[in-house]
Amino acid sequence: MKSREEVRLSLPSKGHLGQQALDLLCDCGLTVRKTSPRQYAAAIPALPNLTVIFQRPGDIVVSVRDGSVDFGVTGMDLVAERRGEDGALLVLHDALGFGACRLGLAVPETWSGVSSVADLRGRVRTMDHPLRVATKFPNLTGDFLERNQIHSFTLVDAEGALEVAPTIGYADIICDLVSTGQTLHDNRLRVLEDGVVLHSEAVLIANRAALQGRAEVLELARLLLEYIEAHLRAEDHVALFANIRGESPEVIAARMFQQETLGGLQGPTISPVVARGQNGGWYAVHIVVRRDSLFDAVAELRSIGGSGVIVTPVAYIFEEEPGRCQAMLEAVGGAVESAASEPVNREGQE
Repeated sequence: MKSREEVRLSLPSKGHLGQQALDLLCDCGLTVRKTSPRQYAAAIPALPNLTVIFQRPGDIVVSVRDGSVDFGVTGMDLVAERRGEDGALLVLHDALGFGACRLGLAVPETWSGVSSVADLRGRVRTMDHPLRVATKFPNLTGDFLERNQIHSFTLVDAEGALEVAPTIGYADIICDLVSTGQTLHDNRLRVLEDGVVLHSEAVLIANRAALQGRAEVLELARLLLEYIEAHLRAEDHVALFANIRGESPEVIAARMFQQETLGGLQGPTISPVVARGQNGGWYAVHIVVRRDSLFDAVAELRSIGGSGVIVTPVAYIFEEEPGRCQAMLEAVGGAVESAASEPVNREGQE
C-alpha cells in the first residue's frame, strides 16, 4: 500500500450511529468541522494532523483492517464479523456509550415449543431439511450454531429486511440485530432466551501496523483515548460547591466523611472563605459526586450546615493514564518508545 502522511479517522456516513459519533466527539471537545454535507472528508480543528472521512459502518472495518484508514468508529457487531483472523485490527475502546444492540436468533411465534437454543436443536433433528437461517452476519451466526451443536443448517444471505424471511418462506429463522424488539414483535418473531450471539455497541478501532510503525498515529490514539475516557468518566458526575461553618478544615472533613456521598473522588477540597473583616469560621468545600447521588449529597451537605450549594456539570475527569491506553501500548509493543520521542503537533488546538 502506498505510504501517506495524513492520519485518518473514519466515521459512519449516516444514520443514528453517525450522528451519535459526531455528538460524542463534540462532547469530548473534538468537534468535527464539515464544510458541506456532501463532502466525504472533514477536519477536527483540535487535532490538525487528523483527517476525518465518512464511510458505511461495514466499510469502516475493512478500511481499518487493510490500513487505508488508521482509526474508525463503528459497531462491535461489524468488527466481530469482519475483523479477520490476522490481528490487523485492534479495538481501542469497546464501550463508547451509544449504538447498543444485540445480535440474536429469532424464531416464529408459531414455534410454541421453541424458547431456547436446546429447544431449537431438538426441532432441527425433526426437520426434513437443514435449518435455514437468514442473516447478514454469517461468520458470527455459523460459529454460534456450531458451538451449540446445531450442525445441520444453511445460512441465507439477505440484504433487505430479514424479518419477513420466515413469512415469505426463504428461511426458517433469522439472526439479526435487535434493539427494542418491536420490529420482531410486529413480524411475529421472538428472540430465543439464550439465543443472543453478541452484545454490541459503538467502538473505537485502529490498525495495529499503523500504531506500531507510525509514532504520530500512536500519539493520536493516546489523545483520542484520553479525551474519550475523561469525558465518559465525567459524564456521570457533577461538581458541588458549598459554604460550611466550622472550627477547621479537618473538623469539617470529619463531618463530611461521616456521610454516605460526600467523600468526593479522593476527598473534599476545603478552603477558608475570605470575608470582609474576618473569616468568621466559614469554609468553602468542593467535591465531585456521581450524578445519581446529587440530591442525597445536597441533603447531606445541608444536614452538616452547608449553605449556598452550587452544582455544575463536569466536562472531563483526567486521572492516571487510562487502562485502555496501557492495554494499547502493550498490544503494540516496541512502538512505545518511538512515540514518546516524537510527539504529534497540536498547534491550533481549541
